[in-house]
Amino acid sequence: SAYADVGNALQNICTIVKTNDKTELRKKMKKVQSDYRLKLKDYYGSISCNGHSLIRLAMLNDAVDTGTLLVKKLPKKDLSAPEQDGLTIHSWPSENGLDGTAIAGVISERI
Repeated sequence: SAYADVGNALQNICTIVKTNDKTELRKKMKKVQSDYRLKLKDYYGSISCNGHSLIRLAMLNDAVDTGTLLVKKLPKKDLSAPEQDGLTIHSWPSENGLDGTAIAGVISERI
């Protein structure tokens, strides 16, 4: 199925974000967009990396380049939407002692 194929295409996206590989992340997002006509907003909410969203994973691993790219590629309304635990990507950093991070700063600028 197309959904399984997209899942395979996104299989290592958590590792790419965690290791702060912005070039690889950009290539992955472009490939998914060209092969499946899906933008980041279409699959962002369905990806969980050890229970964390991609942006939270980036913050936890101080992966500033990949985290910043994700923040800039997601629509503002998606950045303001609550995630699975009910916290928005904007309020989550302060709840977890990460509000001083560079990525939290980028989120604040966009919202």
